[in-house]
Amino acid sequence: MKSQTLQRKETVLLKIQDLQQDRHCLQQAGEIIRAGGLVALPTETVYGLGANALDPQAVTNIFLAKGRPQDNPLIIHLEDASQAQQYARDIPDVYYELCRRFSPGPLTVILPKKEIIPKETSGGLDTVAIRIPKHPVAREIIRFSGVPVAAPSANLSGSPSPTTASHCIHDLWGRVDAIVDAGECSVGLESTVISLAGERPILLRPGAVTPQMLREVLPDLLVHHAVTDKLEAGERADSPGMKYKHYAPQAQITVLDADSKEFVEYVNRHAHEGVFALCFEEDVLGLKVPCLSLGKDEIDQARNLFAALRELDNRGAKEVYARCPSKEGVGLAVYNRLIRAAAYHELSPQDTGKKEDGRF
Repeated sequence: MKSQTLQRKETVLLKIQDLQQDRHCLQQAGEIIRAGGLVALPTETVYGLGANALDPQAVTNIFLAKGRPQDNPLIIHLEDASQAQQYARDIPDVYYELCRRFSPGPLTVILPKKEIIPKETSGGLDTVAIRIPKHPVAREIIRFSGVPVAAPSANLSGSPSPTTASHCIHDLWGRVDAIVDAGECSVGLESTVISLAGERPILLRPGAVTPQMLREVLPDLLVHHAVTDKLEAGERADSPGMKYKHYAPQAQITVLDADSKEFVEYVNRHAHEGVFALCFEEDVLGLKVPCLSLGKDEIDQARNLFAALRELDNRGAKEVYARCPSKEGVGLAVYNRLIRAAAYHELSPQDTGKKEDGRF
């Protein structure tokens, strides 16, 4: 495959406040996608960078716009679960049961793909990842496009995922054809990804649909080790968000597995210029360094994480200590994103050994 370069685009901003009054903007976005263009569009999880999933060149342009490695598979977004039959084969009955319970919504299911899905969309794999988004703007744009929409997060690869249109503008203005502004995303983290393409169902990326919820339908669900750890050298990435360092601000993040008292004491002992804390609401009053609170509970933490990671750059943070969230429920999804943003730098305040880089 020849090396391709990204051509500068005249990006248009399409603001959606009312589905009926702004129908022309939704239609314009759908037409751009159908014609092979790129559109940053809102979903309930994060903003996605949408293109025609059946058009190899349009999908290649997603990778170029994001600076994303092309062996990273994409998720296709559909209007209705029944449309999966057009793009996937050997669909088990449990897929439809999952859709009845969790779709439209923040759940992606990986299935064996049909030949209609190009290798550019599947990352060279023989599977396809399918999601039916809940956000009404996303659904209308998909409907107007008339095609399955491949839509990874609408950010430069490696940077925090976008939860507002302003994040997309910062990363992708001049790199895409349109950005659709429909306000802030309600969930704030990318969808849960599970695979039904193997012998047993397996969770590849946690999200708002938690392992506990999934096990009500899939009691034999496995959790991939890469949910909380790195892939092994040479190990295949079967889902977006598994293989590369993701979500990272410019500052070096260290995740502290500590309760509130331990976290505050540790951060205060290591305070110096450029140090920030990424904390929970209960930690704020005790900290002696600049801090950003993710909120009171795991739902707040999920919704606020990516915006907070971007704000660290805006405020010039050089080193960040982040309090480790719960590894249960939605907290597992927050931890999964945070540990990748930290490039797997994690410790407990009781740790006395030196890390390889000599910082701890």
